[in-house]
Amino acid sequence: MSRRSICFLCAVLGMVVATHVGGPGSPLSLVSSVSAQPPKVVPAGELPADQRLKPLRDLNAYFPFEPSSTPGAWALRKQEVQRHLLVSLGLWPMPTKTPANAVVHGKVDRDDYTVERVFFESFPGYYVTGSLYRPKGREGRMPGVLCPHGHWANGRFFDHGTDKIKQELSSGAEKSEESGRSPLQARCVQLARMGCVVFHYDMIGYADSVQISQDVAHGFRKQRPELNTLEDWGLFSTQAEAHVQSVMGMQTYNSIRALDFLLELPDVDPQRIGVTGASGGGTQTFILGAIDDRPHVAFPAVMVSTAMQGGCTCENCSLLRVGTGNVEFAAMFAPRPLGLTAADDWTKEMQTKGFPELQKHYAMLDAPDNVMLKADLQFGHNYNLVGRTAMYHWFNKHLRLKVKEPIEERDYKRLSIEEMTVWSGKYAKPESGPDVERRVLSWWTRDAAKQLAALRPTDTKSLEEYRRVVGGAVESLIGRGVSESGDHEWEQRSELDKNGHLVMAGVLRYRKKQCELPVVFAHPKNWNGRVVLWLTSNGKGGLFTEKGELAESVRKLVDQGTSVVGADLLYQGEFLRDGMPLKETPRVENGREFAGYTFGYNPTVFAGRVHDVLALISFVKQHESSPKQIDLVGLDGMGAVAAVAGAQARGVLDRVVVDTRGFRFGKLESFRDPDFLPGGAKYGDLPGIMALIAPAKLWVAGETGDSPALIRAAYASAQRPNLVTFHSGPAEGANQAAVEYLAKP
Repeated sequence: MSRRSICFLCAVLGMVVATHVGGPGSPLSLVSSVSAQPPKVVPAGELPADQRLKPLRDLNAYFPFEPSSTPGAWALRKQEVQRHLLVSLGLWPMPTKTPANAVVHGKVDRDDYTVERVFFESFPGYYVTGSLYRPKGREGRMPGVLCPHGHWANGRFFDHGTDKIKQELSSGAEKSEESGRSPLQARCVQLARMGCVVFHYDMIGYADSVQISQDVAHGFRKQRPELNTLEDWGLFSTQAEAHVQSVMGMQTYNSIRALDFLLELPDVDPQRIGVTGASGGGTQTFILGAIDDRPHVAFPAVMVSTAMQGGCTCENCSLLRVGTGNVEFAAMFAPRPLGLTAADDWTKEMQTKGFPELQKHYAMLDAPDNVMLKADLQFGHNYNLVGRTAMYHWFNKHLRLKVKEPIEERDYKRLSIEEMTVWSGKYAKPESGPDVERRVLSWWTRDAAKQLAALRPTDTKSLEEYRRVVGGAVESLIGRGVSESGDHEWEQRSELDKNGHLVMAGVLRYRKKQCELPVVFAHPKNWNGRVVLWLTSNGKGGLFTEKGELAESVRKLVDQGTSVVGADLLYQGEFLRDGMPLKETPRVENGREFAGYTFGYNPTVFAGRVHDVLALISFVKQHESSPKQIDLVGLDGMGAVAAVAGAQARGVLDRVVVDTRGFRFGKLESFRDPDFLPGGAKYGDLPGIMALIAPAKLWVAGETGDSPALIRAAYASAQRPNLVTFHSGPAEGANQAAVEYLAKP
């Protein structure tokens, strides 16, 4: 046996004597015999000790924030999280900004301010609506403030009513009946009186935003078969999820376009821009601040916390909070001034959980005075006078308003609905209903496809840009790279001497021991330095016949001196108590049929399997006697997993061999399909992802027609056109052809 083989064997065995479990005679003790079945590593009746088999995280989990140690480390993390946000929201690349065609009309004149009615197009034919408050008697450019409103009944038209305002007055939450009846109008009026131009705009489905109903955007519960189709789909459908299209994404884009509108006003100073909202409006505030550098000061009220992250469908989307949360999103605003409030709701622990970390974060960025928290736990969820007054002082300081302090909110005459609605006079309400959804999402899909088509690589420079945009997106979709290392732990559990090779089985733990994979190595005694990771739909069992012998294709490689590795990926093999393939992915305990409530907090099964493959690649690559060559094979229904893992492991693998069987994320009919991946269809689907594998050697079966064109373009741009091979023979001969390709030097 060669020295290299011995070193690799020792690394895999993990010092066998020290790590094996089970006593003499135990089915898991190290033996030298022949087994009639593929090796098992988990004791009978048990499943792998993998955290992913436990109940899933949901919006009520705990979401701590760990500040970075240095500004440089934070700059890298911020870039990663910002891209993750944009990908999750369907804004990577940013949709083409079409003409807004803004209409400002119906001015209402008050004593020291005016209010105008506004509507404009964010997406073509889809309107953002709101009220524009301006101070009177001011000259020159003034600060601008964007005000999203949150989930108050009727939104911009909200009225506490006579009974509720009495409670507010008696509790000290408000001081004036008239202004207290509408705290949303109150903050806009006061900010205008302080010298700000204020745009108060509607959430989707509230007040004048009528084209997509509140019941759909915020109250969605059940899938609508007529809108859950492969073409002309609507919100919340499997196709919308596959293209990362969501209400939250639409609403965030509306905020971006609302900011565009505000900044284009001739009387607004683009260097003094604030954003403030509470509850769901607080979510809009910190999300906008995290992805857009134009706001200079933010005040998200009663929303930022390590606890509940936002219960509405408009505050959730797939991918969004996997590995992150609202406190980190708020931290993205640093070092710009950030003010917060807390109340007797899910924010009540912010003083001890979340805010101290934000203080540390701001101090690390040399801006310790630019973050504040006003906690008034005697009040429930609110944006009352106490919270508004804290915001007025914060904006006065950081927007340089020069208003004499202390600032006291003055009473005002509330606007009626008739005075606020934008759909009046010659401006009729636009069309609403499912056809509007279809048209908006169809335009969104076409626009993204057009932008991505323009990225098709033609040379080295354009290939790098393709990798930045599409490769960056895929990294966010998957949420793990092969570079993650240092937390692997191998535990050997059995070894069989099989006449010329060893079959070694054990568990590979990674991600701080949270994930545990049953793994088997078919290792030749005369190893040539090559390792092939072989994926099958049956996990590691796919390497063996029913009699426990190596399958012919695997045996052929082992006989050549190649070490072949198989594993039970998530919900394969020993992950299955009944041995039956997984038909539907688990979901959180929420009766609403919205993918974002599950996959906004947890990776999909498909992504989890890719994580497993990347962990295997990293483990094999980084042991002390690294192989000369690592290849990845995905056949028998595992072509898509191997292809995506291969794209993520570019630069590590020598060969990637896949049979895609024509698989497309965009053809799945349910987001509970084990192969579902949010955003998987958007970036050229599987061929677009496979183009990222270049310049590793690539062998592909299952693709027909024009599907190879993008992949060929990537290889040509990498100056390696001969390293990609497309199998053109019959589908039933793909496996044999793959083995013949692998057997070649």
